[in-house]
Amino acid sequence: MSTAQTVRDGARGVYTIAVAAEILGVGIQTLRLYEAKGLIEPDRTAGGTRRFSDDDLAVVHRVLALLADGINLPGARRVLELEEENRRLRARVADLNGSRKARARR
Repeated sequence: MSTAQTVRDGARGVYTIAVAAEILGVGIQTLRLYEAKGLIEPDRTAGGTRRFSDDDLAVVHRVLALLADGINLPGARRVLELEEENRRLRARVADLNGSRKARARR
Protein backbone atom coordinates (compact mmCIF):
# COMPACT_ATOMS: atom_id res chain seq x y z
CA MET A 1 0.00 0.00 0.00
CA SER A 2 1.44 3.37 -0.95
CA THR A 3 1.48 6.37 1.33
CA ALA A 4 -1.28 7.88 -0.81
CA GLN A 5 -3.47 4.89 0.07
CA THR A 6 -3.13 5.05 3.84
CA VAL A 7 -5.94 3.50 5.82
CA ARG A 8 -7.58 5.66 8.48
CA ASP A 9 -6.86 4.26 11.91
CA GLY A 10 -9.51 5.07 14.52
CA ALA A 11 -6.96 4.83 17.30
CA ARG A 12 -4.53 7.33 15.79
CA GLY A 13 -4.59 10.78 17.37
CA VAL A 14 -5.27 13.37 14.70
CA TYR A 15 -7.42 16.09 16.31
CA THR A 16 -6.10 18.90 18.48
CA ILE A 17 -7.94 19.52 21.72
CA ALA A 18 -9.69 22.58 20.26
CA VAL A 19 -10.91 20.65 17.22
CA ALA A 20 -12.01 17.67 19.33
CA ALA A 21 -13.90 19.97 21.70
CA GLU A 22 -15.64 21.66 18.77
CA ILE A 23 -16.59 18.34 17.15
CA LEU A 24 -17.97 17.04 20.46
CA GLY A 25 -19.65 20.27 21.52
CA VAL A 26 -17.85 20.34 24.87
CA GLY A 27 -15.30 22.64 26.43
CA ILE A 28 -11.57 22.06 26.35
CA GLN A 29 -11.59 21.78 30.15
CA THR A 30 -14.11 18.94 29.87
CA LEU A 31 -11.68 16.95 27.72
CA ARG A 32 -8.87 17.67 30.17
CA LEU A 33 -11.09 16.50 33.03
CA TYR A 34 -12.02 13.28 31.22
CA GLU A 35 -8.34 12.64 30.62
CA ALA A 36 -7.52 13.30 34.28
CA LYS A 37 -10.28 10.88 35.34
CA GLY A 38 -8.83 8.19 33.06
CA LEU A 39 -11.79 8.08 30.68
CA ILE A 40 -9.67 8.91 27.62
CA GLU A 41 -5.98 8.80 26.90
CA PRO A 42 -5.13 11.01 23.93
CA ASP A 43 -1.86 10.60 22.08
CA ARG A 44 0.84 13.19 22.66
CA THR A 45 3.18 14.78 20.17
CA ALA A 46 6.90 15.00 20.94
CA GLY A 47 6.17 18.49 22.27
CA GLY A 48 3.38 17.24 24.55
CA THR A 49 0.39 18.46 22.56
CA ARG A 50 -2.69 16.27 22.92
CA ARG A 51 -3.96 14.52 19.78
CA PHE A 52 -7.40 12.93 20.00
CA SER A 53 -8.43 9.95 17.89
CA ASP A 54 -11.80 8.91 16.50
CA ASP A 55 -11.83 6.26 19.24
CA ASP A 56 -11.33 8.98 21.88
CA LEU A 57 -14.24 10.94 20.39
CA ALA A 58 -16.45 7.83 20.49
CA VAL A 59 -15.63 7.33 24.18
CA VAL A 60 -16.51 10.94 24.97
CA HIS A 61 -19.81 10.54 23.08
CA ARG A 62 -20.55 7.46 25.21
CA VAL A 63 -19.62 9.31 28.42
CA LEU A 64 -21.89 12.20 27.48
CA ALA A 65 -24.76 9.77 26.86
CA LEU A 66 -24.17 8.12 30.24
CA LEU A 67 -24.10 11.51 31.97
CA ALA A 68 -27.36 12.42 30.24
CA ASP A 69 -28.82 9.21 31.71
CA GLY A 70 -27.88 10.40 35.20
CA ILE A 71 -24.69 8.40 35.71
CA ASN A 72 -21.79 10.27 37.33
CA LEU A 73 -18.20 10.21 36.01
CA PRO A 74 -16.95 7.36 38.24
CA GLY A 75 -20.03 5.38 37.23
CA ALA A 76 -19.42 6.16 33.57
CA ARG A 77 -15.84 4.95 33.90
CA ARG A 78 -17.04 1.67 35.41
CA VAL A 79 -19.64 1.24 32.64
CA LEU A 80 -16.92 1.75 30.02
CA GLU A 81 -14.71 -0.82 31.75
CA LEU A 82 -17.55 -3.35 31.88
CA GLU A 83 -18.46 -2.74 28.23
CA GLU A 84 -14.84 -3.35 27.22
CA GLU A 85 -14.69 -6.52 29.30
CA ASN A 86 -17.93 -7.68 27.69
CA ARG A 87 -16.44 -7.09 24.20
CA ARG A 88 -13.32 -9.08 25.11
CA LEU A 89 -15.35 -11.97 26.54
CA ARG A 90 -17.65 -12.09 23.51
CA ALA A 91 -14.62 -12.20 21.22
CA ARG A 92 -13.14 -15.01 23.31
CA VAL A 93 -16.39 -17.00 23.15
CA ALA A 94 -16.53 -16.50 19.39
CA ASP A 95 -12.93 -17.73 19.09
CA LEU A 96 -13.70 -20.78 21.21
CA ASN A 97 -16.83 -21.54 19.22
CA GLY A 98 -14.85 -21.21 15.99
CA SER A 99 -12.19 -23.59 17.29
CA ARG A 100 -14.81 -26.10 18.38
CA LYS A 101 -16.52 -26.00 14.97
CA ALA A 102 -13.17 -26.43 13.19
CA ARG A 103 -12.36 -29.52 15.30
CA ALA A 104 -15.82 -30.98 14.65
CA ARG A 105 -15.27 -30.76 10.86
CA ARG A 106 -12.08 -32.84 11.02
